[in-house]
Amino acid sequence: MAIQNADLKEAKKDAIMTPDMYRSMFLRQFTSQCSQSYDKMMAMGFMYTIQKPLRKIYPNDDDYYAALDRHTEFFNITPHVLPFVAGLTVSMEEQAAADKNFDTSSINAMKVGLMGPLSGIGDSFYWGTFRVVAAGIGIGIASTGNPLGPIVYALIYSVINFATRIVAAHLGYDLGTKFLQQSEESNLMSRMTHAAGVLGMTVIGAMIAAQVSLSTALTFDVGGSEIVLQDLFDSIFPGLLPLLATFACVALYKKGVKTIWIILGIFAICIIGTGLGVFAAA
Repeated sequence: MAIQNADLKEAKKDAIMTPDMYRSMFLRQFTSQCSQSYDKMMAMGFMYTIQKPLRKIYPNDDDYYAALDRHTEFFNITPHVLPFVAGLTVSMEEQAAADKNFDTSSINAMKVGLMGPLSGIGDSFYWGTFRVVAAGIGIGIASTGNPLGPIVYALIYSVINFATRIVAAHLGYDLGTKFLQQSEESNLMSRMTHAAGVLGMTVIGAMIAAQVSLSTALTFDVGGSEIVLQDLFDSIFPGLLPLLATFACVALYKKGVKTIWIILGIFAICIIGTGLGVFAAA
């Protein structure tokens, strides 16, 4: 009997989340930020993402409209990890439809609980790691004059972006609420966030050394010997000036200086410094 119940449950899942349903969720999720508001944020986009599965779960109009209304509550998350929450939500809505005693308020409670942790992972991985790595590779290619640089960047980031969105939707639906318990017990989310942060900072450090170019043309005559200041810097700390310039830009940004003013300041300092012989021309 237990095997039969498991087979029926699995058959029901397959009947709800068909390839067409996953395809609909994949395409609709890209509209999640098209109707943002201060009080709802991405709620309407999220509701639109799971609208087709909800219609199939709730053939009765009243139940269907009630389900749609549930997902008009405030919701905001890194868009790349939204499919996981969408898959998990559909799984919980199935449980709600099958069990009249199911507490539907737990669905939004789950969504609110996941917004912060998953956004932390999403921001660290996609904005702080994958995009930076892809940009570093693309910039490295483009810096040689190769026009494939931006194309390579777009391909690398897009493949990772699309692939993980597809996998996340299936993962959220298949794992259901078990994922929450497992991740909490194993401290999985915090470890993944920490690992992504370390990798992202490593890549950023490498990009500073490879892409920021700044050297001085100053020389000094000491006891009849000419000392090139740049050679002295390189013998003590190679890449010191690019690192200091990067730290200066970060400090200005943290103080609230607008990015455009920092860029204009860099232009002005480099032009004046090169004209006065302080900086070496590239």
